[in-house]
Amino acid sequence: MSDYYTKISDLPSELPVFPLRGVILLPRCTLPLNVFEPRYLTLVNDVLAGERMIAIVQPEGNEPEESPQGRSVPLRRVGCAGRLTAFQETEDNRVLISLTGVCRFDVAEEVSTDLPYRIARLDYSRFADDLQRGKGEDDVDRERLLKVLRDYLEVNELQADWDSINRSANEPLVNTLSMLSPYGPEEKQALLEAATLKERAEALIALAEMDMAGANGDSGSTIQ
Repeated sequence: MSDYYTKISDLPSELPVFPLRGVILLPRCTLPLNVFEPRYLTLVNDVLAGERMIAIVQPEGNEPEESPQGRSVPLRRVGCAGRLTAFQETEDNRVLISLTGVCRFDVAEEVSTDLPYRIARLDYSRFADDLQRGKGEDDVDRERLLKVLRDYLEVNELQADWDSINRSANEPLVNTLSMLSPYGPEEKQALLEAATLKERAEALIALAEMDMAGANGDSGSTIQ
């Protein structure tokens, strides 16, 4: 879906913000969301009538709520714009949506608004390469990534669809693993902000190796 946008000027300069702690979105990957809070139901309705895009950003800090009513928890600097590509209403007044990642951004500033949700002005300039499908795929050490993934799954007694994994190109493989990875907000943000696909793959490998070392009784640390 990000092929719909071929240059930075195609992207909206302002977008509604959906703050989600521990959740990241990456280009050409899909993020399903279960929306039930009234202000975000309003956001989805407005998005459907407009640009069909939402800014996914992690909030700063460790507060239990991502964006409490009546005040704004500061946002992290980097997020990702997603296009709303699927929508379904439920009988209990929720909506199930899917966002497809388009391009990362820096949050330039928040925009004053009377709407029940937040609006941010975005700067995509550092992430123009996100609009190029497959950028940097050849630089990824796929063999090492898959070996570490296999070892990680074995240590944690987890299963995977290896037919799908083996069919996946490097970009969707690395980005999907980053989004699904069971790490905390700081690690997820580091994966989001990795400058290249190669760096993101290397960060995934480092995180998995530290987890496995910890499982074997060694001390580990988070990536910086």
